[in-house]
Amino acid sequence: MPIYLWQGAYTAESIAAQIKEPKDRLDVAAKPVVEAAGGRVLAGGFCFGDYDIIIAFEAPDDTSAAAIALAVAAGGAIKAAKTTKLLSGEEWVNALRKASAITGSYQAAR
Repeated sequence: MPIYLWQGAYTAESIAAQIKEPKDRLDVAAKPVVEAAGGRVLAGGFCFGDYDIIIAFEAPDDTSAAAIALAVAAGGAIKAAKTTKLLSGEEWVNALRKASAITGSYQAAR
């Protein structure tokens, strides 16, 4: 299954609600929505900086990953989010090989 990295930043209201009633959002929110779309959470954690939470997950396809992101966005607790599709090592090597074959066809504006 494809792997995705999702990063989210909570709204001030969401953080206030979490302070009032602390829960591990990975367990109560992230895992259920990913599993409902046929995926699996591989790892996750809470951070500080531009984003408050990150989740690495598998999903059956890009449409399922998009549905997860949309469902979370619709909840209203996230003010900003970013989903990145990750390539496996094999996919990366295949992309490098393909790039090698087509590099001469691109002409940069100079």
